[in-house]
Amino acid sequence: MIGMRALGFVLALLAGAMAAIMFIQYAAITRLSEWFWLAAVLLGISTAWLAWGAFLGILGLAPMRRRPPESDAITARTVVLVPICNEDALNTFSRVAAMQRQLSDAPAQIDFAILSDTTSPKGARAEAAALARLEDEVSTTGGKVYYRRRTQNTGRKAGNIAEFIARSGAAWDFALVLDADSLMEAATILTMIRRMEAAPDLTLLQTLPRVVRARSVFGRAMQFAAAFHGPVFTRGLARLQGRTGPYWGHNALVRIRAFAESCGLPDLPGRAPSGGHILSHDYVEAALLARAGWTVRVDPDLGGSFEEGPEHVVAHARRDRRWCQGNLQHARLLRTDGLRLWSRAIFVQGIMSYLSSGFWATFLIAAMLAGLWQAAPDYFPGVVAIYHERIGFLPVLPIDASGRAIGLFLGIVGLLLLPKLLVMLEAAVTRRTRAHGGNGAALMSVLAELILSAMLAPVLMAYQVRSLLQVLAGQDGGWPSNARGDGQLTLPEAWAASKFITFAGTIALGFAHTMVPQQLPWLLPVLLPMLFAPLLIAWTSHPARLKTIHMTPEEVDLPPVLALHDAIFSRWQEDAASGRAVAAA
Repeated sequence: MIGMRALGFVLALLAGAMAAIMFIQYAAITRLSEWFWLAAVLLGISTAWLAWGAFLGILGLAPMRRRPPESDAITARTVVLVPICNEDALNTFSRVAAMQRQLSDAPAQIDFAILSDTTSPKGARAEAAALARLEDEVSTTGGKVYYRRRTQNTGRKAGNIAEFIARSGAAWDFALVLDADSLMEAATILTMIRRMEAAPDLTLLQTLPRVVRARSVFGRAMQFAAAFHGPVFTRGLARLQGRTGPYWGHNALVRIRAFAESCGLPDLPGRAPSGGHILSHDYVEAALLARAGWTVRVDPDLGGSFEEGPEHVVAHARRDRRWCQGNLQHARLLRTDGLRLWSRAIFVQGIMSYLSSGFWATFLIAAMLAGLWQAAPDYFPGVVAIYHERIGFLPVLPIDASGRAIGLFLGIVGLLLLPKLLVMLEAAVTRRTRAHGGNGAALMSVLAELILSAMLAPVLMAYQVRSLLQVLAGQDGGWPSNARGDGQLTLPEAWAASKFITFAGTIALGFAHTMVPQQLPWLLPVLLPMLFAPLLIAWTSHPARLKTIHMTPEEVDLPPVLALHDAIFSRWQEDAASGRAVAAA
C-alpha cells in the first residue's frame, strides 16, 4: 500500500518535472524572462496533478480479486438517516417509502429517521402532509419511520446527524447515511450490513453512488462519466487508500458507537469562510475514524446505490463553491494531532483539486505576460499575417524546438485522454459496454463526453477560480439549497450567471491579439469557450435529444427501487392533485 502511494507520488513529480523542463527548453529559443520561469513552475505543478489523476485511473483498470467477507445472519439494528433541508417533500418522502417497502421483509431490524432542517413554514407543512402519506404507506408494509424537525440548524447537515446520534443513536448499532436525493436497493443495504458485521474493525463503508435521471446534455454527460469511468477510478482509489478510505457524506454505512466516540467536529476559530462550521465534514470524519484505529473502506463492487446530480453548469458551480470553501478549510487541520499521514495527504488532494484551477489560470496569464518581454518567433505565420505566401493553421517551429513542443503537447493531452481511453478498452474487454448500448455507442459516448469536457473545461475553471478568489477574500458562500429537477436555463439566465467569464475571455483575447499575437492560436481553445460561455451553459442545460449517446445501465434496465419510487411518487402526485381539486370545488 505504502509502495503504491509512493510510486504514484514519484511518477506524478516526474511528469511535472518533465513538463516544466520541456517548457523551459521550448521557450529557450530566445532569452527567458522571469514570467517564463513562473509559467514553467505552474505548468509543472499542474501537470503533476494531472498525472496523479491518470495514475489513479490506470491503477483501477484491473478487477478486484476478492469479494469482502459477509456474515451469514444479521443481528445488528440499523437506522437509515435521511437529512433534508427545504427539499421537495413529496419526492423525498416517496423515496423513503420505496426503500422501506423493499426492506419490509428484510431479515433485520431497519428503521428510518427523517431529520429535517427545513426553515420555511410552507416547507414544514408540505413535510407534514408527506409524512402522513408515508405513514399510511408504512402501515401496510410494516417497519418504523421517525421524523424530527429542528428549530435551530446548528452545524447544518453534520450537526443534524450528530444531534440525532447523541440523542437517539444508542437505539441502533449501524446508521446508513443518505442524502435527500439518495435511493438504495434493499439488497445493497443488506449486503453492507453483512459486510460490516463480518469485520469488527470496519466503521465506515462507502458505496459508489450512480447518478440517475439526468435529462440535460450536461447532466447526461456527467451521469455517463460516473457510470462508465467511475467504477474504474473508484477501484484505483480503493487500492490506494486501503483502510484509510473516503467518505463522501452519503450512501455510506457507519458504526454508530465508533462514530459517536471519534467524530465530534469542533467549530474552527474565527469567522467563515476559513472558520466556523466545517463544510466538507465528511473528509474530516473519515480522518478522525482512521486516527482512532478504525477501518474506513470503499467497496467498488457495491451496486444499487443512486443519487441525482445537477442538470446544468450553474447548479454544479453553486455546489462546487461550497465544496471549495470546505476543502480549503482543511488547510487548518493539516497539523491536527494524531492524524495519519495518508489522511493529511487526502486533505492536501482536496485542497489541490481547487488550487489546480488557479494554477492553470495563472500559468496562462504568466505565459501571455512572458510574450511581452520575449521576442518569440512567429509560429503561425499563416494565421497572424494572412498576406504571407504560406497560409495555414499548422505551427511552424524552429527545428530544435519542434520535438519539445510536440512532446509537451502530446504528454499533457495524453494525461487527459489516456486514462479514459484505457477505461473504454477495459469496458470493451469485460463487456461492460453492453450496458451502455454496445461498443460503438459506448465509444461515441466517450468521445462526445471528451469533446464536451474540453469545451466546458475553461468555463468550469473560471467558476473555480472565482470561488477560490472569493474564499481567499473572506467571502462566505454559506450552504445554498440544492437545485433539483429540470433546471433548464434561458440564454438571459445563463448570461447573468456567466457574463464575468465572457468579459474575462474578451479582455484576454484582446490582450493576446494586440500584444502577443504569436500566442493567440495556442490560447483560442481556452478563450473561445469563455467567450461563448452563456451559449454553452444554456445549450447544455436543455434536454438531450440523442438518447443513444451517454446511455447508462439504469436506462437500459431500470433498477427495481427506481421503478418503485416512480410508481409511488406518481400515485402520491395524483392523490395530491385530486385533493386540491376537491378542495377547490
